[in-house]
Amino acid sequence: MSHPPTPRITTTDPTPKDPPSEGPKASKGLKAGSIGIGPTVALGLAAVAPAYSLAVTLGFVVLAVGASTPAAFLLGFVPILFTALAFRDLNKEMPDCGGVFVWITRVFGPAAGWFFGGWVPQMATFIASAALAQVATTYLLNFFGLVWIAAEPIAVSAIACGLIALSAWIAARGIELSAWVQYALIGLQLVALGGFCVAAFTAMATGTSAGTAAGGAEPPSLEWFNPFASGDISGLVSGVILCLFIYWGWDALIAVNEETTDRKGTPGKAVVITTVILLFFYVVTATAAVGFAGTAGITNPDTVSDVLSVLGPQATGEVFGQVIMLAVGLSALAALMTVAVSTPRTWLSMGTYGALPRGTTRMHAKRGTPATSISWWAVITMAITLGLTAISADFIGLAILSVGLMIAAYYAATALASVVYFAPLMRTSPSALVLKGILPGIGALLMIGAFAYSAVDMLSPDYAGLSWLGIGSVFWIGIGALAVGAAVTAIVKPRLRRFFSGATIPRGNVTSRHELPTILSNETEA
Repeated sequence: MSHPPTPRITTTDPTPKDPPSEGPKASKGLKAGSIGIGPTVALGLAAVAPAYSLAVTLGFVVLAVGASTPAAFLLGFVPILFTALAFRDLNKEMPDCGGVFVWITRVFGPAAGWFFGGWVPQMATFIASAALAQVATTYLLNFFGLVWIAAEPIAVSAIACGLIALSAWIAARGIELSAWVQYALIGLQLVALGGFCVAAFTAMATGTSAGTAAGGAEPPSLEWFNPFASGDISGLVSGVILCLFIYWGWDALIAVNEETTDRKGTPGKAVVITTVILLFFYVVTATAAVGFAGTAGITNPDTVSDVLSVLGPQATGEVFGQVIMLAVGLSALAALMTVAVSTPRTWLSMGTYGALPRGTTRMHAKRGTPATSISWWAVITMAITLGLTAISADFIGLAILSVGLMIAAYYAATALASVVYFAPLMRTSPSALVLKGILPGIGALLMIGAFAYSAVDMLSPDYAGLSWLGIGSVFWIGIGALAVGAAVTAIVKPRLRRFFSGATIPRGNVTSRHELPTILSNETEA
């Protein structure tokens, strides 16, 4: 049963010592203090889907840079780390489940916030969610020996919709259940990746690697970690951009910042810890895979698009190889479940500040979850999954390739927002100049460079093998999504006047931190 919305005016106190009950819990209905840093990190790792990301991307990185793949992961980590610093510092100042939406709005205004903090990440997430649901379905069907079902697009889409519904149900049950489910799923992924690495390094040490059998073994070398050892700058840039994609997702944990034990400190620490863990596993796994199979083995047409599923059984044996296949499928499912947690909380924040209809703020009184937003997330994600499948069985894959543009766009906007927000501190503090200015600024420039390079690359009619009017289809999808977003922003502006007038989130910087957003209202479901 729904109760009439009760207007509330709440300001976030800038002092970090305030108890959580005076902050987001009082304003939005989320359960403050529910999870600590461990579950928060688990959510961040799960959102990235490391096992799945490595399985389907590692081969193409090797194709671009060869044995310098570990170096590409190291170099790709640099803009990610610098951007993560921006997320950490902005969250400490403005710990809101809306994350980039609130931060960009605060610094650059409502239109920029709605577009770069709302539309762009949401479009990227919806496309990724459709892919994740289908990938999880396909891998799990193959694991259980139901290959014939996995070959039927209609059946796969139907089961994928079932997994979306399951993800929504778990998210609606409460943040604690979601966090513990992610603990189990991310634990399996790390065990699978760790097991593969141990087996691969052992095979190299004993001379029984797959590469040795094929005559193409490549013993690990320090040159693998030198970004410029290959001498192919173009290939290196392509490899680094691919690496940006497989690091993406860690920022999803920001959506649960109001439910952590220390909403100003825990999410920021979790962001840095998550990215460092990803760096370690990516570099070690890449080194193990290249050393075990060699670049020729990994770039083999039968291996390049799904490295772990092919090399896993070769390195660890059939039994553990099946565990690796299961881990890849559950990795995609874990990421989908994390999106079911993060996206509705972004909508909750947007609705709270008048950037979306107030129905998105309706909360379940006992579970502290945005019930209406979770339901809408499930419905829209199912519709997109079915729609993209109806267009073409390959269309989701093309759409995924365009997501890199959206990731670079909103990461760059967030890093720039950090620089502008903290600019007054940089004149008085050398540490602020470096940590809040120079490093996030470099991160923003690198993201902008990645965006420009990717866009130019996608212009080619040969990109992904499909084109329209002489321009790559992926370019049309990516730039088209951004163009539609700009149009939608203009259309909704007169309908959401209070938000777009700046009344709910006034513009400001670190010197005007007391002028924090005004909460409109929320609704509660019994």
